[in-house]
Parts: sequence; C-alpha cells; structure tokens
Amino acid sequence: MSDLTTNIETLNSHLNRFRDTGILNLIGGESRPAASGATFETSSPVDESTICAVAKGGSEDIDAAAAAAKAAFPAWRDMPALERKKILNRIADLIVERAEEIALCECWDTGQALRFMSKAALRGAENFRFFADKATSARDGQQLQSPTLMNVTTRVPIGPVGVITPWNTPFMLSTWKIAPALAAGCTVVHKPAEFSPLTARILAEIAHEAGLPPGVWNLVNGFGEDAGKALTEHPDIKAIAFVGESKTGSMIMKQGADTLKRVHFELGGKNPVVVFDDADLDRALDAAIFMIYSLNGERCTSSSRLLVQESIADGFEAKLIERVNNIKVGHPLDPATEVGPLIHKVHFDKVTSYFETAKQDGATIAVGGTRAGDQGWFVRPTLFTNATNDMTIAQEEIFGPVLTAIRFKDEDEALTLANDSQYGLTGYVWTNDLTRALRFTNHLEAGMIWVNSENVRHLPTPFGGVKASGIGRDGGDWSFEFYMEQKHVGFALGQHKIPRLGA
Repeated sequence: MSDLTTNIETLNSHLNRFRDTGILNLIGGESRPAASGATFETSSPVDESTICAVAKGGSEDIDAAAAAAKAAFPAWRDMPALERKKILNRIADLIVERAEEIALCECWDTGQALRFMSKAALRGAENFRFFADKATSARDGQQLQSPTLMNVTTRVPIGPVGVITPWNTPFMLSTWKIAPALAAGCTVVHKPAEFSPLTARILAEIAHEAGLPPGVWNLVNGFGEDAGKALTEHPDIKAIAFVGESKTGSMIMKQGADTLKRVHFELGGKNPVVVFDDADLDRALDAAIFMIYSLNGERCTSSSRLLVQESIADGFEAKLIERVNNIKVGHPLDPATEVGPLIHKVHFDKVTSYFETAKQDGATIAVGGTRAGDQGWFVRPTLFTNATNDMTIAQEEIFGPVLTAIRFKDEDEALTLANDSQYGLTGYVWTNDLTRALRFTNHLEAGMIWVNSENVRHLPTPFGGVKASGIGRDGGDWSFEFYMEQKHVGFALGQHKIPRLGA
C-alpha cells in the first residue's frame, strides 16, 4: 500500500468524475437522475466534507427499476448457465482490475481503514468467482423413484429480487448478496445505504462493462422511507435480501407482508467471546481484540461481549488494556491506521452516548470513552470493565469500537451469560478442552460459532443467525435456497390405477 499522501492523490483522481456528474441511478442499463430531479449529498466521515451529489430515488424510480428487472428476467433466466458463469467471472476480473479504486473510495465513503478495505475489494471478486462456479449446478435436483412415478426435483429462480445493503462494508456485502442472485438466474434491484453510495455505483458499472444485459442489475439510490419502502412493497419484486438493523428488518417484513414477499435478513448481534482458563490466552487476546476493533467495530459479527473466567480475568484484562491503548486511530487511507472514523454524526452520537450509560450503570471505562481529534467522527477504542450482563452496554448493539468485559465463574454461568441476549449471530469459544467445546457449542444460541479462532469465513458454509439476528442463510447452496424455488415433477412409469369418479 502507498503512503497517505499518495493515496489521497489517487483517491481524488477517482472522485473527480463523481464531483462533476454526481452519482446517478442505473435503470435498464441507462444512467438516470431521480425522476423527481431530487438529490442529496454524501459526505466523508474523515473530515465531514461533501463528496458529491447523489440521485435521490423514490417510488417512481423503483417502479422503473422493477419494470426493467421484470422485463429482463425471462432472457436472463433462460440464458445457458455457462454464459452466466462467463459474465460473473468477467465481473470478478474487473473488480480485481479496479480493486485500488474500490478500496480507496470505500475508505473515504465509510471511514474504514485501508488495511481492511483492500482485502474486502478482493473478497468481492472471490464472491463472484465462487458463485460463477455454482451457476452451472444451481438448478440441480434429485431423482426420487416411487412404485408408480419417477419424481424429479429442480430449482428455478424466483424472479426479480430486491437487495438492500448497509454502509459498514458496502462493497463486499453487495457482492455477497448480488452474486448468488445473478448465478441463480434472478434479476436485481439494488438499493445501497444512502451513507455509502460510491462503490455501489462502481460495482454496477463493472457489471455493465462485463456484459450483463440491461435490466438484469438496476441501481436506485435513496432513503429507506422512500426508495426502500417502495422496493419492499413492490408487487413485481418477489424477495428482499436485507442487511442491517433488527428493527429495520422487522419493518421490512411488515411492508412485504401484503405481497407475501420472501425475506432474507442478516441483522444485528451482541456476540460473546468466551475465554476459559485453559485456553491459549495469547491467541484468545489477539482474536478478541481483532473481532471488536477491526472495521471500526462496525460489523455484525464483532465480539462485543468478552466473557472471561474469573481465575484469569485480572491478567487477561491488564494485557487487554495495554493493547487497546496502543491501537492506532487515524486517517483511513494511512496504511498504518487500525481504526478510522465512524460513518456519520448520528451514529457517532449513538456510540458515544454509551460512555455515559456505562458510568451510570456502574461499569468502569478502562480505556477510551472519548472522542479522538476535533474533526471527523473518530472515537478512541473503548473498553468497559467491571460490567455485568444486565447492563445496557451488554445488551444493546453499540456497533462501534467498544468492548464490554464480563467475568464468569464456571461453564454453566458462562453459557447462561452468553445466551442472555436477544441476538444470536456468532459466538467465539476459547478452550483446549475438546469435550467442553463440543458441549458448549451444542447449547450456545448462535447461528455461527468459532472455537479457538476469530471469524474465518469459508464460502461454502452457511452464514446467518438465530433469534433477532436474522432469517435465512447465505453461502454455498444455502444462498440458492433463498433466490430459487423448488419444483417437483412426477412422471408416470406406467399405467397405474387411477381412481374413477362418476364412472
């Protein structure tokens, strides 16, 4: 990675076109302003400066995008899977070619550190390659013979789908949702988060350049109450894939109910990392720090609750305090930066409000608990100690670089504390006792669990949560279960007896 000055110069060369034209919607293969002519401004959390104007889509734009997706669906559905595979692989190639542009724009748009976004851009290419390879088997089914019938199952794409993505790692998460939809044969209307529109536009341009037919992928920028609501209620949109807050997911479910819309939700988390006294404590420390302070703590899988056994808690917390104090907060385009600014002022105010809440609840602010610098939405990495699981800071998703440490006596108490949450996305367990690990993970209420590891994703495995953390699973064939319908056809093997009525 280049130095900060060079990165800023390169970024500006990529941003100039957006400053000139703004970010337009992409509907039916055409760049368009909002039908109303309205725009909004997107700004950088680094220095609060305006980046550019963005088309503010509404219901009329969603109508046009849904119509384009509906019109493009039959041809895209019927295109040979090998042809779809070629296009998806070409998208991956172009992502790699423009990885630097994507990473720099993502950092400036979201505040995420370059050390992570450079990898996230390439991960987006991996997502497209993985699902490109899956495209040729997406419709595979089973052959199930009965005494009188040869029963065949297959999968067919559900139709035009809506994809609503968040602002924390928008590029990678957009590829994670859109790549399997396209591989399945669905067409897409994508509404990215209004706070991070840059890389959504770049990704749509890449898809168009790769040869994706007009209307297969449509991009509409806007706000949830306008464009988002119109998308979730639209009768021609057969399913909604959403990544974001649990409350918003509940609202989307209600909005889609009248059209019986299928929904897939990747929602919030208050994920525990449980450290037993027999664990490799150095590795557990590294993982606990990485899983809450990387990506500015703005990640649904972050380990925001540290449950540490009493017998080792003093020493573990002392090392934790030392390490957290040394985390480098700075400009996201500086290769040395580990934590950048939060996404915007409203979120900054939310995260920092928990500092006073922690004091009122009786917790100790062992590290941080203050703003970093005078410009931008920077927060010092924060650690709460002397906390209990009933405190607000242990129950609510803060979604920032904030860790709450809670002590436990034994395995039973650890499990009770870990499960005492409305959420159930991930869990992290550190122990060298295999029997305990098997026993604990069997009863831990989470959709994904890692033992003696940080979150390491393997694309064929299912990704998703339980309780208020989501509905459905991504990854491998689990993605196709959402974007496709199962179809059964029974072929008579002979002339079996058919009941005769009225004969």
